[in-house]
Amino acid sequence: MSKVWFVTGSSRGLGRQFVEAALSRGDRVAATARSIASFDALAEAHGDDLLPLAVDVTDKAAVTEAVKRAAEHFGRLDVVVNNAGYAQIGAIEELTEQQLRDQLETNFFGAIWVIQAVLPYLREQRAGHIIQLSSAAGLIAMPLGGVYQASKWALEALNETLAQEVAEFGVKVTIVEPAGFATRDGKNPDPLANGHLADPIPAYAGLRTRLAGAMRDQPAGDPAAAAQALLTLVDTDRPPLRVLFGQGFYPMLKQVYADRLDTWAQWQDLSARAQG
Repeated sequence: MSKVWFVTGSSRGLGRQFVEAALSRGDRVAATARSIASFDALAEAHGDDLLPLAVDVTDKAAVTEAVKRAAEHFGRLDVVVNNAGYAQIGAIEELTEQQLRDQLETNFFGAIWVIQAVLPYLREQRAGHIIQLSSAAGLIAMPLGGVYQASKWALEALNETLAQEVAEFGVKVTIVEPAGFATRDGKNPDPLANGHLADPIPAYAGLRTRLAGAMRDQPAGDPAAAAQALLTLVDTDRPPLRVLFGQGFYPMLKQVYADRLDTWAQWQDLSARAQG
């Protein structure tokens, strides 16, 4: 039986690839974006199987209404992909209050509004799969990505909690953690030139240069391959809570987690003394 998808942030990038892959195999999709003009050709090709919805995920009422329209249009919801988000780049000292709040409003609160809106339908069905797009940056922290990474680390905790709360209703949760993907002209998006860059303080210029070089050296994954991997994931009877998309960060993650365990072990004596 074909699945019904609700995908946020789907006008371009991985979200767009997810929508196209689902439609291409006969699934039906409610695709949301701030502007739905980019869906015209897809809508013409797929008719009622595609429901484009203009939604800003920071608008809780708009999200709730969009979910209601999708459920009424298709009769059910099977796969919910929380994909909307962006990366605010800047050293902690450089970030303005508005940049901090905007990042969390979109990446964190926007995802919560979607989850809260879809859960009544999924609980009633006693079935459904929530896919949360996080990032390798949701597992490790690097310079100049503090607030972006904070939003993704928050989503990791939120969805791990959610998975435990909704399992008894037959609802599955998977956190997808992509590495870099070639979503812009066959290349990784440049986080230092993406329109979400804090006004630079000269003291961090050297750090910016080193980070730009490191990002250019990261292999770029194929978004179409990621979309096919997601299809496999949603068809799995027992999907994982977490899964990496792409291999670029796996060796680094292994080392980071080994270092954390080693540090905790080395300081066990102090930990015990702190117990009192």
